[in-house]
Amino acid sequence: MRAVQRVSPNFVRVTFGGADLDDFGTPGDVYDARIKLVFPPASGILPDIDRDTDDWWGAYLAVPEELRGSMRTYSVRSLSVSDAGTEVVVDFVLHLAPGLTGPASLWASSATVGDELWIVGPRRGREDRSGIEYAPGDASAVVLVGDETAAPAIARILEDAPRDLRGIAFLEVPEAADVLPIDAPEGVEVHWLPRGDAAHGLRVIPTVLHYLGDTGHTEITVQDAEGEDLVWETPVYSGSGESVGAATAHIDRYFWIAGESGVVTTLRRHLVKDLGIDRAQVAFMGYWRRGVAMRG
Repeated sequence: MRAVQRVSPNFVRVTFGGADLDDFGTPGDVYDARIKLVFPPASGILPDIDRDTDDWWGAYLAVPEELRGSMRTYSVRSLSVSDAGTEVVVDFVLHLAPGLTGPASLWASSATVGDELWIVGPRRGREDRSGIEYAPGDASAVVLVGDETAAPAIARILEDAPRDLRGIAFLEVPEAADVLPIDAPEGVEVHWLPRGDAAHGLRVIPTVLHYLGDTGHTEITVQDAEGEDLVWETPVYSGSGESVGAATAHIDRYFWIAGESGVVTTLRRHLVKDLGIDRAQVAFMGYWRRGVAMRG
């Protein structure tokens, strides 16, 4: 790890580097790519994972459970290549309240230069868009929606997007001091929604619905996703097993929505069932679930 910066009250930005990252990803084609981070167990010693295999998951599981540490999924905030080598930047959200924290937040809250993690991600030059869900095709406009856990992915999408992209982004974050700079295309409006004491999702949900012309919902109830798998519905994949129809030749507007699973599920219901938006136009992705320590 080369740098640690507390960029806001609830975000820590960590820069990773080293020779092991020289073949990591493809700069300029990152978008919302997901990577895996392996945090050390209580001993502080990273597990000895066999890297000379195509089956990285099997190699991880082969390590005894008490030694393998914890694995979590994150988005790349930025990826750069220079004379100093490849650097991967990850923004960590500090969920440190009792009952909400986990190994990633705890690690990030005390991380120092020189600390090490295992990073699992795509090799440079791959054309299969590994871990990338953002796929607007030839849509003439985009609508991006997320909470603080999705903010790094939205920022990366906008910074990698063509400069003539048009659309709007809504980002709900814990407080006003968590508003961070994004180099968005000129044609994309970026709206930060600090929630303060409001419940999770109660700033972003009505704001999105009002933007879409749905003013009939004065009382918003966030759907409880407890006991369900994280919602994951894209134009080409359904985590719930729904039938995925053939992709349309052209869509006017593409929606990308990610964050807390109950909030995402609530927005999905309103957009698809109430507003009649074709699910082939939308990627709905639950990154985490309130009150549940996620794995993997």
